[in-house]
Amino acid sequence: MLKLYGGARSRASIVQWYLEELGIPYEFVMLDMQAGEHRQPAYLAINPMGKVPAIVDGDLQLWESGAILLYLDEKYGKVQHSPEERAKMAQWVLFANSTLATGIFVEANREREMPRLMTPLNEILQRQLFLVGGKFSVADVAVGSILSFIPLMLKIDLSSHPAVFTYMKRLSERPAFQATIGSRK
Repeated sequence: MLKLYGGARSRASIVQWYLEELGIPYEFVMLDMQAGEHRQPAYLAINPMGKVPAIVDGDLQLWESGAILLYLDEKYGKVQHSPEERAKMAQWVLFANSTLATGIFVEANREREMPRLMTPLNEILQRQLFLVGGKFSVADVAVGSILSFIPLMLKIDLSSHPAVFTYMKRLSERPAFQATIGSRK
């Protein structure tokens, strides 16, 4: 059975959300980050960086939430994607984990980057319900999870980006979201 390693209030919830969407059985291994379990040899053998999340799926050990999401989509996704669609999925997953997360959660960047990121994202979401191919995908898990952390952690007013707010609400109503990230509120 696939094992997902994470800590309380960690990015493991992003992976957990997608596992729930896919309906894949998994074991969640909660590491006590305060006690340093993520720095112990047993876990460092899975992720030498000592960060969460990580998964073990058979012989595969994989870390970094974006890489895990793309792997899960490729192996367990219900829809086969063209190379172009996979590239678009990867684009949004990488955007979420690097550009969007850094723009929102690095305080020194926030004032400058939030308008640069949220304005075009709002425009995109005014034209379409989801990010790739008109249907919910791993891209929405990646971007939606980062966006969902805004009200949980920062309390930033998003009223000037109504399409982003509507998108976040739409995603937050999904049962798999409610069972994972939504249960943290």
